[in-house]
Amino acid sequence: MTFRSVFTIILLSMALVTFTSCSKSAKKSEGEEALSSSDMSEGDLQLNADSDSGKAGGLQTVYFDYNSSKLTDTTIATLKDNAAFLSKNTIDIQIEGHCDERGGVQYNLALGEKRAEAVKKYLIGQGIAAARISTVTFGKERPLAFGHDEDSWSKNRRGNFVITATNK
Repeated sequence: MTFRSVFTIILLSMALVTFTSCSKSAKKSEGEEALSSSDMSEGDLQLNADSDSGKAGGLQTVYFDYNSSKLTDTTIATLKDNAAFLSKNTIDIQIEGHCDERGGVQYNLALGEKRAEAVKKYLIGQGIAAARISTVTFGKERPLAFGHDEDSWSKNRRGNFVITATNK
């Protein structure tokens, strides 16, 4: 064997060892179950975790129809679950109002604000203290999906929940 062949084999072996050692995953012991996001305790919740990423405990993102801040039946069902989660956890949240790419900047900023405020109003009606909820609008400036079709637009018309304080 030539030096080059030996060197290539050594490099490939090192790469293989590196990749296999990084891909090890923790195995669950028998009977152990993964915690669902709704089973997380307040101590598991992290500052700045958000519902878009699925890391905000039991809080789920809500979605809106085109050009609307009206709460749909689906949105209300999700908000009921969010209110129940907030009742069990003394955290503060920020509701981000988002829109799809259609429409002007100012129009979408106003619509995003209406969406965030509609969500806040509903949660207050469910017994969540107003002092625990802040709102912000991003209009169309922070899309979740980047396509130019209804599937993408529907994912961007949303209210995202961000944890702003834990363990109060």
